[in-house]
Amino acid sequence: MIQKRIVLCLSLASFLSTPVWAINKEYRQKLEQSGCTQVSEAQGCDINKTKAENTRAGFVNNDNSKASTASPYTGQWQAMSDSGTTVANISIDAYDKVTINGKSIKAKKLDGGLQFKQGKIIYTIQGDRRLEGEDVWRDTDAGTQGKILKR
Repeated sequence: MIQKRIVLCLSLASFLSTPVWAINKEYRQKLEQSGCTQVSEAQGCDINKTKAENTRAGFVNNDNSKASTASPYTGQWQAMSDSGTTVANISIDAYDKVTINGKSIKAKKLDGGLQFKQGKIIYTIQGDRRLEGEDVWRDTDAGTQGKILKR
């Protein structure tokens, strides 16, 4: 009985450890060389032609650009005090480079937000734009704090 279980377990382990490919090696190489995909082949892309021939036929998309999503931090921001005065003007570019009042500041992503510091003031802007009131600044020296608003 134990031997049957051992044989069954070994058989199952060897079966599960073998690689499984959705397509065979030769077919995959033909797809790569022709520039076709399985979908475009079904639409008429010829895997026996070259990539250039299939491009001329309109089956190969040479647009290698990745769809990029804009950073949630990008834009102009204002750090406001409780009395309504502007504490700082903050600018963040598409690469999350931060400038405060025209001076470049190092920023780091932390806990789902972008955090940067100038002197004793720590600024935090949340990445999830659905969270309201989470964009704040804190002056650790004076013990004051306020909101950061997008302009």
